[in-house]
Amino acid sequence: MLFFVIEDFHGADRKEIYRRFRDKGRLKPDELVVHHSWIAADMSRCFLLVEADDVTILQRWAIEWNDLVEFEIIPVASSKDMVVALAAHL
Repeated sequence: MLFFVIEDFHGADRKEIYRRFRDKGRLKPDELVVHHSWIAADMSRCFLLVEADDVTILQRWAIEWNDLVEFEIIPVASSKDMVVALAAHL
């Protein structure tokens, strides 16, 4: 499954976030595949497209950062996949 993840850094020490990332990496489970990531221009949020077999893998990852980052996890599908899935109903 694909997920769009928004990491919100508001109210957190951004320097501490980037220190942890520098020193320990993403701290993500091996089963979580990060396809792309982007940082907002003001460095207040990170946007990621990730893939995992189930949402509990993302929850394990979020726990590693919950003292510094607030996560929003949104299941998504590509437009191409959605068109195929809905074709019989159109």
